[in-house]
Amino acid sequence: QVQVVESGGGLVQAGGSLRLSCTISELTFAYYTMAWFRQAPGKEREGVSCISWSGSGSYYADSVKGRFTISRDNSKNTLYLQMNSLKPEDTAMYYCAAKPYGSCSGPPAEYRYNTWGQGTQVTVSS
Repeated sequence: QVQVVESGGGLVQAGGSLRLSCTISELTFAYYTMAWFRQAPGKEREGVSCISWSGSGSYYADSVKGRFTISRDNSKNTLYLQMNSLKPEDTAMYYCAAKPYGSCSGPPAEYRYNTWGQGTQVTVSS
């Protein structure tokens, strides 16, 4: 059974940094395109960033471009999201998601991702 474990969320002041991690077991991680989504209270879930299974393609939402960096370590079956210069509007539950192969050339579409984590809360205080 596939297990998805996210970590790294927490409470941070505006301008601070956090690094989210997502480790997936029982899955050939290297063959999966990965993404981070987030959902703030009262808002729809949005795709924040994705990285292709080969690592050659990536995408960032305009709201996080230049501040967030997505990366992956296939030897550790782990996806990362380095978040710098955090803003109160970054406050949300962050989810990692996986889809077999595919591409990452634009906003990740939720329905294409078939493996999801339970989420990790990020709260940015002003």
